Amino acid sequence: MSHPCFEADAHHSHARVHLPVAPRCNVQCNFCSRKFDCVNESRPGVSTAVLGPEQASWYVDELRTREPRLSVIGIAGPGDPLANPKETLTTFDLTAEKHGDLHPCLSTNGMALPEHIDALLHRGVEHLTVTVNAVDPIIGARIYAWVRDGNRVLRGEDGARRLLLKQMAGIRAAVAGGMTVKINCILIPSVNDHHVVEVARSMAELGVHRFNLMPLIPVAGTPFSHLFEPDAELVNGLRAQCEQYLPQMRHCQRCRADAAGIVGEDNSFTTMRLLKEASAMSTTTAPKPYVAVASIEGVFVNSHLGHTDKFLIYEEKDEHFELVDVRPAPVHGNGDRRWQMLCDTLKDCRAVVAAEAGASPIRALGALGISVFATEGPIDDALEAVFSGNTSSLRQPKCTTGTGCGSSCGSGGGMACA
Repeated sequence: MSHPCFEADAHHSHARVHLPVAPRCNVQCNFCSRKFDCVNESRPGVSTAVLGPEQASWYVDELRTREPRLSVIGIAGPGDPLANPKETLTTFDLTAEKHGDLHPCLSTNGMALPEHIDALLHRGVEHLTVTVNAVDPIIGARIYAWVRDGNRVLRGEDGARRLLLKQMAGIRAAVAGGMTVKINCILIPSVNDHHVVEVARSMAELGVHRFNLMPLIPVAGTPFSHLFEPDAELVNGLRAQCEQYLPQMRHCQRCRADAAGIVGEDNSFTTMRLLKEASAMSTTTAPKPYVAVASIEGVFVNSHLGHTDKFLIYEEKDEHFELVDVRPAPVHGNGDRRWQMLCDTLKDCRAVVAAEAGASPIRALGALGISVFATEGPIDDALEAVFSGNTSSLRQPKCTTGTGCGSSCGSGGGMACA
């Protein structure tokens, strides 16, 4: 088949849709900020909304009536698809029921690829992209803050080494299974610019088919925000060197996690409207296995729901509480839309626990069946109360700004709590 993200001669004639059903990630890259809610950025990890599998299936139904050139269904984030295996595989299953002629594809960091390669092959995934930024753990340790392997969080060279082992095992299995495999490699000045040709050589030895050298996009708030974006001369020179090992992809647009349409003509007004409609569809019957916590340092519940910059996501597992994700909070501003973004971010959570919360987010979350509790104390105590169903030690939030929740908060007064 002709795949617009793999074949340069197909990207003007074949459309694709990236379904943003995977919010969680198992690797923290030092160049990445997963902003689910930004409409003004075009880069991987960005999405206007996060969809559930049923919402994504409806979205494809509607999109296909408007885009007859649609040929590929991809899942690429905004986290990692295989850190969200249930959502990813269910989405492929649901869309295949009505659109079996559309080709599924997936982009991953490779950390969980070996465990899920058989499930992907079973679902007919023929095109796979794996992001490999280093084949030397010493260099990888500078790129990755941490990786999560099951219940273990690994840092430094240990984390980079474990990630590389998983990537190589998964790539070998994918090639052996007949997949067309493309490698994305982020070109990071002063970090791996001297190393990317070796990455290409190593990947060629594994039998991959294409290599996509992607210049770093510096993102505010990340450890690599101070670096510069490589210029065309550097990128093209290194691509020429990499090309002695693998065919180079030169038409990459560094697509968003919710990109849809012809490459380079993404996310029309109609497409974005459909995406927002899909996101607004009821998910009250969907499973909600998690609890979100607003915390400054990860030990105590001590951050206001409207002030926190992140939510810690916990799951009850084998009689203990496991941190499964850290999700960025929607940025201040945007009025009620901010709380719709919050609902998208936390829709798989049964409850949110914070030091305080305002009326507007409580109403928005409540419409999805998500409870909001207030407390100040150890996170484990709050989790025990919520997961056990005995929430008598928690209380209902009340605004403490003195302005009256909903009267001025979120309307330009800067209180950010309602």
